[in-house]
Amino acid sequence: MILVRIILAPLVLVYAILLLLRNLLYDFKLLGSVKFDLPVINVGNLAFGGTGKTPHIEYLIRLLSSKHKVAMLSRGYKRVTRGYVFANEQSDAEMIGDEPLQIKRKFADTIEVGVCEQRVIGVPNLLYDAPETDIVLLDDAFQHRAITAGLNILLTDYNNLFTRDYLAPAGTLREYRFAYKRAHAIVVTKCPQVLNSEEMKKLESEINPTENQKIFFSFQNFGDLKSVFGDETITQNEFKNHTVVLFSGIANATSFENYISSHFKNTITHIKFADHHHYTIEDAERILRFYDEEASDKKLIITTEKDAMRLEGDEFKTIFKNKNLFYLPLEIDFFDSSKNEFNTMIFDYVEANKRSN
Repeated sequence: MILVRIILAPLVLVYAILLLLRNLLYDFKLLGSVKFDLPVINVGNLAFGGTGKTPHIEYLIRLLSSKHKVAMLSRGYKRVTRGYVFANEQSDAEMIGDEPLQIKRKFADTIEVGVCEQRVIGVPNLLYDAPETDIVLLDDAFQHRAITAGLNILLTDYNNLFTRDYLAPAGTLREYRFAYKRAHAIVVTKCPQVLNSEEMKKLESEINPTENQKIFFSFQNFGDLKSVFGDETITQNEFKNHTVVLFSGIANATSFENYISSHFKNTITHIKFADHHHYTIEDAERILRFYDEEASDKKLIITTEKDAMRLEGDEFKTIFKNKNLFYLPLEIDFFDSSKNEFNTMIFDYVEANKRSN
């Protein structure tokens, strides 16, 4: 690994110089940045995906939507459309991307969703389409400095802190490490569900927050399995003796794979696709080959909630008919020691920056 980093060092240096120049242009206001007259909360990271942005966005939606009109803007990765698109009931993953579709479906009655590559263009369009909005959530816009978020929440994976990572292409960072100083709060995600205060202090010391930054720790809660093409919900305990075929197209599937391995008797295989992969009939047939080769009638196919968004259409419904295809939903939560503090930080920011009439 060290040899690879040495070989890639020239490319990393070029990338780092370009990043530095770009950020200096913003720091010295030679490039403009737009600020809006309502609360704008960004959930982002320094790495190329895999830190859990979507479940943290969902946490904020649950926290805020009972009292506020919330709208979310995302890029809509791997969609086939271009420019700004406002989500509606007919939207699918090809139109708006899998993660925005997941959020739109989950919170159809409480949130509006838009996608746009350029967030500074997307926000005004979103506010035009959803004029009652009083809070905008930005998904993965930490590096988009043409727009100024009032509250920047930076996520970093417990298993791969940005402090231990390297700039691409030698590592997974798309911004240099010290860019973390632009964040108002840092969340260490995917923590073990038991994390003592001593380890929290060690991690905080390693991250070395500025005096104005707060650090929080979150963990994942996986829910009951839900049918991809129906309304059935099953608990893991009922099916723990079943054999499982896994497949996923996400940036970091480690926690998903570990959870399934620890809750089910046997996993045949984990078929991994690229993040935001567009599934084809050939992919479905490949998955089914592993499933059909298992002689036992006690077997399941399990994927992630995000992947389930990309399996819509009659052709997939026909192929997977009677094949026990389920997805595993997840939510995040914060440890009791900091949950109230995190929620209070969000509420205080929103109250102090609420939209003027």
